[in-house]
Amino acid sequence: MSRERSRSRRAAVQALYQWSISAQPASEIITQFHEEGILEDADSQLFEKIVSGLINEVVAVDQSISPHLSRKIEQVDPVEKALLRLGCYELLFMPETPYRVVLNEYINLSKTFGSAKSHQFINAALDRVARESRTVEIAANERADEKK
Repeated sequence: MSRERSRSRRAAVQALYQWSISAQPASEIITQFHEEGILEDADSQLFEKIVSGLINEVVAVDQSISPHLSRKIEQVDPVEKALLRLGCYELLFMPETPYRVVLNEYINLSKTFGSAKSHQFINAALDRVARESRTVEIAANERADEKK
């Protein structure tokens, strides 16, 4: 896991939070983050892909994550909502990123941005989405773990 990719995800959480409270178009937020130098040490391609991709697919992402939440997505804290949506987006639309990397990244980000127990909430929900959407990958990893 590269630092640049982690920084991209960190910036994406901030961008998604901004989008959720301002309803600015993704292109404006992405431009703003570039102009303000927020993406200087980040993988800007990943940032742009997950921010614009999530905003375009937010309905599908919300439909995938909602059954795994104890409350309606609209009632989830805005920061936790950004973390859940981004993690779910990567699980659903970016199979090239291993599910363990996705879970690890968003759990760590929830420890930085979220409340004291948000990492447990994020972990549980994203793990369930991963088990639904990445069944082959998870089975292969479990077999590999058993052989160790």
